[in-house]
Amino acid sequence: FRSRYADEPFDALPFDETCRIETPDGTDIHVEVVGPAATPGRPTLIFVHGFCLDMGTFHFQRRLLTERGGYRMVFYDQPGHGRSGRLESGEYKLSALGATLRAVIDRVAPTGPLVLIGHSMGGMTIMAFAERYPELYAERVAGTVLMATSGGLVAETRFGLPAIIARAGAPLLPVVDNATRLTGSMIDRARRASANLAWLLTRRYGFGTPTPSPALVSYVELMNSRTSTETVARYLRTIYSHARFPALAALRHTPTLVIVGERDMITPVTHSEEILRWLPDAEYVKVPDSGHVVMLEHADEVNEALVDFLDRLVR
Repeated sequence: FRSRYADEPFDALPFDETCRIETPDGTDIHVEVVGPAATPGRPTLIFVHGFCLDMGTFHFQRRLLTERGGYRMVFYDQPGHGRSGRLESGEYKLSALGATLRAVIDRVAPTGPLVLIGHSMGGMTIMAFAERYPELYAERVAGTVLMATSGGLVAETRFGLPAIIARAGAPLLPVVDNATRLTGSMIDRARRASANLAWLLTRRYGFGTPTPSPALVSYVELMNSRTSTETVARYLRTIYSHARFPALAALRHTPTLVIVGERDMITPVTHSEEILRWLPDAEYVKVPDSGHVVMLEHADEVNEALVDFLDRLVR
């Protein structure tokens, strides 16, 4: 039996431009730009990934839109993730992630319309950006795509810790209700669990299909494992304190697409439904048999919804 995607070139898609951007707090950010310079009538697409992942989260969306052509796309690794630098001291704040998104836009997409596409914590980053820069959001953002994310309510779930910190897994569950008690040493001890356990936890909590592609599970687990213990610990408090439903007011007059996996155990369907209460005109796509990494697990369905949304914006 050969796994589907066994030969998929994860982490190896081409780009037209790459750069490093220093954020206001001194963190350097790895950015990749794909596609031609922005053209009239075509927005630049900015992709923002989630916690313990990196820009590879959008592998299949990047591949398809590159093949189709016509869009300038910007991908970057959030602070402490992927190939970006780490904050020298203190905790990571969502407001600072919003400022990082602004810095990326100012550097590689300083003019023209934008479509902001965020998964999980990436969606939260977009909300923080809208909260911090409502005028810029109103002036330049032509559309928003929120995948498997939340405007709040995070404290009411365990935020999928066994999935997004797969190597930490179950040993952290007794303390997850009070994220301030989590320390690097505690996560280190938990992360010494076997790689097999980490893989199984990633499959269990990240995917909704009973038998997902082993290659996809391994890729998500690889992204998880590349996120340092220090980064994990320094993000948890801000994720648990996330409450930005009022920030969604900035999105009300902008076309919005909300996508969620029907079996998402990290940011369940109820989180997307709550976003829709604040954005009743948003388009809603609920993908059957899919978990938190919906854009990897069911790339065809997500790509179809995304392309249709973009085509309507352009028209």
